[in-house]
Amino acid sequence: MAHAGYGSRVEGIHAVRAAADAGRVERLWVEERRRNRPDVRELIHVVGGDRVSVVRDVRPHAESEVPQGLVAECRPILPVSLEELAGPGAAVIVLDHIEDPQNVGAVVRSALAAGMTGLILSSRRAAPLTAAAFKAAAGALEQMPVAVVSSIPEALSRMKTLGVWVVGLDSEGESELFGLDLLTEPVAAVIGAEGAGLAELTRKRCDVVVSIPMTGMTESLNASVSAALVSFEIMRVRNASTPG
Repeated sequence: MAHAGYGSRVEGIHAVRAAADAGRVERLWVEERRRNRPDVRELIHVVGGDRVSVVRDVRPHAESEVPQGLVAECRPILPVSLEELAGPGAAVIVLDHIEDPQNVGAVVRSALAAGMTGLILSSRRAAPLTAAAFKAAAGALEQMPVAVVSSIPEALSRMKTLGVWVVGLDSEGESELFGLDLLTEPVAAVIGAEGAGLAELTRKRCDVVVSIPMTGMTESLNASVSAALVSFEIMRVRNASTPG
């Protein structure tokens, strides 16, 4: 069954403005004490006054405790297929059951900045793309194509048949991330869950598992930090290999 979509509720100035620019906002609640701020006035103009309700407190309409005085009800974003993410220039981040929506949002923000072309995440045992994820992404989820799958291992197998190499990140990887020539190829980089790392079956589906070299006592990095490092390393390796 097709996924119904995500992003039907967004909160915070940057996330709501991005949704408004995308033409998705169907109704906007604005706290009265913020309505005269220049950025909020501009936002109201973009959305259209007939879709805006000024209220004393937006929190009854919000999913989070800190909506920054703005909550928008939006037309959902439809996920894409794995086939749409595969291709000659594929650079995809795969989240293996990341449970913190703020981490998911931070991952997408860094990945988009580094030129990654898509995101794959699970519909089960993972953080949904909630208002908190959109807020942390600061608009990036409006631009990043996302595939939502029922099984990460099955999705990785499918990506491999579509010509995409699968690179897992793990502290016990057999080689180092930096300088990996494989990153110039169509690639999907898999980030494991906070604390647990890559699931066993997910790891088995990877073509190679790499580590991020570290010094000191830290055993592992936050998932969003790992995703940022691999995203920018893919960009660096590809730029270095491009004649110029």
